[in-house]
Amino acid sequence: MIEFRGVSKEFPGGTQAVRDFDLVIPSRKTTVLVGSSGCGKTTLLRMINRMVEPTAGTIEIDGEDVSAGSPVHLRRRIGYVMQNSGLLPHFTVADNIATVPVLNGTSRRDARRRALELMEVVGLDRAMADRYPAQLSGGQQQRVGVARGLAADPNILLMDEPFGAVDPIVRAELQEELIRLQRELDKTIVFVTHDVDEAFLLGDQVVILAAGARKLQVGTPSEITENPADDFVAAFIGTDRGKRALRIKQTPNGPVLVDGEGRTQGTLVEDGA
Repeated sequence: MIEFRGVSKEFPGGTQAVRDFDLVIPSRKTTVLVGSSGCGKTTLLRMINRMVEPTAGTIEIDGEDVSAGSPVHLRRRIGYVMQNSGLLPHFTVADNIATVPVLNGTSRRDARRRALELMEVVGLDRAMADRYPAQLSGGQQQRVGVARGLAADPNILLMDEPFGAVDPIVRAELQEELIRLQRELDKTIVFVTHDVDEAFLLGDQVVILAAGARKLQVGTPSEITENPADDFVAAFIGTDRGKRALRIKQTPNGPVLVDGEGRTQGTLVEDGA
């Protein structure tokens, strides 16, 4: 479990990115931080592994203050996946994935074996192991990034808009891959996005944020959709438009659900049918 307690962050120049933030992130679930650009969601994520240090407050993992030990040691036991993959261009795919295990003392032979296993886990052919990042597609690079984040078998995986730089088809594939991985690996995932559809697809818990990391609403996708906290949240998640503005339309073959664009989304059936 990850817990933020009264956390604030002020950057040089007086920019208050986070103000007195409290949140409990449950273990073995996916929590998604969603909000517009500049709301503080990435700052919150990076304070978990101390890439950003808070100005005030504490962050605990399983009751232990993250500031109590070495930030390097902390980062080596937390997976981190970023936008544009962040791969080392002069390392092969296998060496990129094996980076953290090697730094942690694993032999290069065992680290490579683990890298090859993880390539299969994230849907990459082992034949790509000795290619370089520039020889991969954007979607393949992101899969390598996910594999690298999992290489040290961390309990926590931080994901900072990891699918934001790929095209919509590849993004949908990567989202489904992450859902499958979470079902199989059971990690504590903290995921940052500005896309509410992505947040609702991936998140067990969704945190909607405004400027200064002010929490507008926290809940499951169903809870937020069924009971938005206010008109701003309702507008932000689009309950009044698009594919979430559903209505019943009668047809000769029975009632169907139609979205705000007039597209049929499904049929209505009786319970137990």
